[in-house]
Amino acid sequence: MRRTDIRNIAIIAHVDHGKTTLVDCMLRQSGQFRAAQLVGEQILDSNDLERERGITILAKNIAVPFRGVKINIIDTPGHADFGGEVERVLRMADGALVLVDAAEGPMPQTRFVLSKALECRLQPIVVINKIDRPDARPLEVVDEVLDLFLQLGADDDLADFPYLYASSREGFASSDPAARSGTIEPLMEMILEKIPGPEVEPDAPLQMLVTNLDWSDYVGRIGIGRVHAGRIKKNQDIAVMKAGDERQTGRIQQLHVFENLGRVETNEVDAGDIVAVVGLEDIEIGDTIADPLSPVALPRLTVDEPTLQMTFGTNTSPFAGREGKYLTSRNLRDRLMKELERNVALRVEPIAGTEQFSVSGRGVLHLAILIETMRRESFELSVGKPQVILRHHNGQTEEPYETLVVEVPHEHLGAVMEMVGARRGQLLQMANRNDFAHTVFSIPARGLIGLRTRLLNATQGTAIMHHRYEGYRPIQEGMPARANGVLVSIATGRVAAFSLDTLQERADMFVAPGDEAYEGMIVGENSREGDMNVNPTKEKKLTNIRAAGRDRNILLRPPRKLTLEEALEYVADDELVEVTPTQIRLRKILLTEADRRRLARRNA
Repeated sequence: MRRTDIRNIAIIAHVDHGKTTLVDCMLRQSGQFRAAQLVGEQILDSNDLERERGITILAKNIAVPFRGVKINIIDTPGHADFGGEVERVLRMADGALVLVDAAEGPMPQTRFVLSKALECRLQPIVVINKIDRPDARPLEVVDEVLDLFLQLGADDDLADFPYLYASSREGFASSDPAARSGTIEPLMEMILEKIPGPEVEPDAPLQMLVTNLDWSDYVGRIGIGRVHAGRIKKNQDIAVMKAGDERQTGRIQQLHVFENLGRVETNEVDAGDIVAVVGLEDIEIGDTIADPLSPVALPRLTVDEPTLQMTFGTNTSPFAGREGKYLTSRNLRDRLMKELERNVALRVEPIAGTEQFSVSGRGVLHLAILIETMRRESFELSVGKPQVILRHHNGQTEEPYETLVVEVPHEHLGAVMEMVGARRGQLLQMANRNDFAHTVFSIPARGLIGLRTRLLNATQGTAIMHHRYEGYRPIQEGMPARANGVLVSIATGRVAAFSLDTLQERADMFVAPGDEAYEGMIVGENSREGDMNVNPTKEKKLTNIRAAGRDRNILLRPPRKLTLEEALEYVADDELVEVTPTQIRLRKILLTEADRRRLARRNA
C-alpha cells in the first residue's frame, strides 16, 4: 500500500542553482514560523564552513506540513566532491526536485545527481529556477533538460516530467515563464499531485536502513533513516544487521521524527516516515534495523569509489606543538576513524612502516573540508600532494577522467584553450552565451590539480569552471609539472624586510616581515625553474659609518597568501602542507639542504 499523508523528496541540483534558497522559500511560506524564527538566508547551511564558503556540505532533513500532508525535504550538496552525500540520502526519497538555473542550464553535477535519481527510480519534478535573471532562457533550458533525460536513458514515463518556472529568491513558482510574482504554492501542489507517497508494508517485519548519522553530547550516536516496512517503537528490542552478515542486538531508547526545522520525540513510527533512532551505540551508515525474530537486511549503501588520495601525517616541523592540542599519530588515527563513520565517500588506510595514513576522497575540496574541520578542532598535521588513484585493467594502467565545463568571456578564451590543452584536455563542445563562451572538455583528473587558480589568474578572475567524474581511461603521458621552482629558507628566525627587498625582484613572496620561518620552509615562488635556497631572516648590518645614498626606503609588495585548497594544489611531490589551527605553511619533506642534495644524488 501507499501512504497518502507523507511525501519524501530530495532537492538535487548543480552548485549555486538555488536548492537551499528554495528550501528557505518553502519554510517562509509554510505558515509554521514566526518571522523571528527564520532569519537570514540559506537557513539550512548551519555550520561555520557552509556559512563561510556559501555552499552546502552536509545533507539535511526537515519536514513541512501542507494541506494535511507531511513533506519530508532532504536538502543535498551541489558540489561534485560531496556526491557521496547525495547518493546515500536518495535512498530515503520517493521523488526529486531537480533544480536547473534558467541561464546556465544543465551543468555537470546536474547530470550526476539526475543519473543517481533515475537509478533509484525517483519521480522527478523539474524546477527552472532564477527566471528573473536578465540572461534567463527558460524555454531553451527545458529542452536541454529533456535532452539530458533522454541521454541518461530515462523511459517514457520519467522523460515526460512535470516542470515549473520559479525564482527562489523572489519566492514564487508558476507554469508561466513570464511570471514575476506570486507564491511557492503551485510547487507545493505539484509535489502532492506528482510525487507518490511511500510504498510500505505496514504488517511486515521491521526494516529500516540507516542512511545518516548525528551525534549528541547527551545521548551519543543517533541513526537516521527511513522505515521501509513494519513499524518501530520506543523501548523495542531490535536486531542490527551490519556488514559481512554480522548481527547485533539492541534496544530503541528514543524515537524522533522531523517536524519543521527540528525533531520531536514520539513513541511509534510507521513505515514510510523518516526517523532518528537513539540508543544504538555501534550503529553505522548502511546498517539495517530489523525485527529480531525475522531479521532481513536491506541492500547496503554503495557509493562511487574515490578518485584522489593524499598522505596525512603528524606535524614534524620545528614549530610543531606551538598551537594545536592533538599532535600524535594516535590522535590522528582516532579522528580519521571517527570521520569514516559519517563520510561514506572517504577511505582511510595506514601506510605500512610509517605513522602516516593514505586518505582518499572525491576531490581536493572534499579532503580540504576535512582538513579545515580538523584544524578548527586543534589538530596539527602535515599533508602531501594530492595524487589521483590509478587502476590496472586488462593489462593497462588507467587514470580517472573528468568532464570540465568552463564559461569565460570571449577575450580570454585563448588563454583557457592553451592552459587546458597543455594539461591534455580535449575540447568536446563550444557554444556562445551572450558575452561568454561555454566550453566543455574531457581532461585527466591529474590535469585539474592546480588548474583553477591558474585559470582565474589568466582570465582576471572571470572564468567559471565546474567538473564531474567521467570514468577511467588509459593513462596520458607527459602531464606538465609546476613550471616554477620555490624559495626555500636555510635559516630559522623572523623574516626581515631587508632580505625580502632583494628577494622580491626575482620571486613572488609567501611571507611578510615579522613572520616566523624555519629551515626547509617555502617562503616564495621562484621566477624560473628550479628551487633556490635563501635566507629570509638576514638583516641589514648596522655600523657607525654613514654614507650618502646608503639609506633608502624599502617598498615591499604584499605577500601572496594561499588558501588551504590553493596550498594543496600548489605543492610538488617533495613538499608538504603544514596545517595548524592558525597557520598554513609550505615546506620541503627534507628540511636541510644537505639531505635534499644527498637524495638528489641517490636518485640520479
